[in-house]
Amino acid sequence: MPSVVQRFRKRTDMGLILPVLLALLLSVLGGLYLLGAFRRHRPDEPPLDKGPLPWLGHVLEFRRDTTKFLERMKKKHGDIFTVLLGGFYFTFIMDPLSFGSVVKEARAKLDFNKFAKHLVQRVFGYYSLEGDHKFLQMYSNKHLMGDGLVVMTQAMMSNLQNLMLHSVGSGDHQNGWQEDGLFKYSYNIVFRAGYLALFGNKTPTQAEGLEKAKEADRLESDELFHEFRKYDQLFPNLAYGVLGPSEKMEAERLKRLFWNILSVQKVSTRDNISGWVLDQQQVRAERGMEESMQDRFMFLLLWASQGNTGPSAFWLLLFLMKHPEAMKAVRTEVEQVLQETGQEVKRGGPLIDLTRDMLLKTPVLDSTVEETLRLTAAPVLTRAVIQDMALKMSDGREYNVREGDRVALFPYTAVHMDPEVHPDPAIFKYDRFLTSDGVRKTDFYKYGRKVKYYTMPWGAGVTMCPGRFFATNELKQFIFLLLSYFDFELKDPDEKMPDIDVRRWGFGSMQPTHDIPFRYRLKF
Repeated sequence: MPSVVQRFRKRTDMGLILPVLLALLLSVLGGLYLLGAFRRHRPDEPPLDKGPLPWLGHVLEFRRDTTKFLERMKKKHGDIFTVLLGGFYFTFIMDPLSFGSVVKEARAKLDFNKFAKHLVQRVFGYYSLEGDHKFLQMYSNKHLMGDGLVVMTQAMMSNLQNLMLHSVGSGDHQNGWQEDGLFKYSYNIVFRAGYLALFGNKTPTQAEGLEKAKEADRLESDELFHEFRKYDQLFPNLAYGVLGPSEKMEAERLKRLFWNILSVQKVSTRDNISGWVLDQQQVRAERGMEESMQDRFMFLLLWASQGNTGPSAFWLLLFLMKHPEAMKAVRTEVEQVLQETGQEVKRGGPLIDLTRDMLLKTPVLDSTVEETLRLTAAPVLTRAVIQDMALKMSDGREYNVREGDRVALFPYTAVHMDPEVHPDPAIFKYDRFLTSDGVRKTDFYKYGRKVKYYTMPWGAGVTMCPGRFFATNELKQFIFLLLSYFDFELKDPDEKMPDIDVRRWGFGSMQPTHDIPFRYRLKF
């Protein structure tokens, strides 16, 4: 028989093992809960599709091709559904007539800032202050709209002239055609001019003068662009948090490089710094943000302002080159605007100067830009659900969504490519957004009802991109100068349009799978 001591030890061991087993069981249950294993569909909620993998859900298919995935989910579940993506439940609304339930909802229920904070921390290493988005919006409205836009348009014009037209009349064009990739060229020029317009120019020294400073701007901005492209190519995997070890090291190197180049100390030594950059920096300094964090914010500003405009310039120029009737209509409008302002492009004459007011008189180019963005801008618009709430659909149905979830819109699939809203949606029509009278068209319909949000390349509501007018002017100025001063053509006029790189769905302006060779030369 077991002794009293042995029986005591056995009971003691069991007494120790049971709490351990209970703790382990609770941990497993907690883990399964976090993985979404216990989430169950409730009455009055959207259809729930958790996907094949715990916690990950559908994220692998979503990342592989967002458009195809959402089209499959819509066919399976209808205009609203909830899916598990990397630990978060996202409710997608695919009916454009129902977008208002998200766009107009108060921030107390649906908030963009919470989602954006996590993204900028991961991608830029930037930790925002309380009210950060309010200051960004306030100073963007001040400097990138209205009277502030007049100043910014002039700054962009001066820098485009330096980058594109510095050799006009010098005889350099006599060397003949120059060859490049159309994507590389467009992105390069628009990025560099935008960067210089916002972050300022090299200060001329008394010894070297203005022309040397302009040359330095051309060289330094070109070097900056090539480093920026390296970071830009890492961006999708960085945003999803799936970089490999070598990619992580490269991303860290690039971030530190940009924090240094765009540091408050270095930028402050430049001339012509935009009020947009100065005010953003000043308000954060006044609120006690460390200078090293302000440096990180400068990099965020650069990417936010220039990461999408260059790719859009490529698509805009390529669509014009592939559609002669569009090119002819835009060229006629450009010439008319110049004529009305008494400007002429001629050998030995002054460079043309495009003002904000001139760029307001281009309905054909405006429609062409809008059509380009309809076909190539594909952001995912996401809001965090702050409290349990109901989403009302256009047909009167209501669906409950839970606190902690996400609500998302993907306008590219839901409206940009909807054949009822936009007939022949895959075809480029430069005049799609023009009425028969040649003014902007805003009436589009689905099921016989007017669609308010018929294109959404800039987002919508209180989170609509505040820099959209400046970005549009950048595109239009780039096209004006190209049409006025250059001959250009595709090396192979019959080369097909490149496909969209599906890895970048959801991050704004899409990029091509490959570049298109072209050649260009100054007219004189």
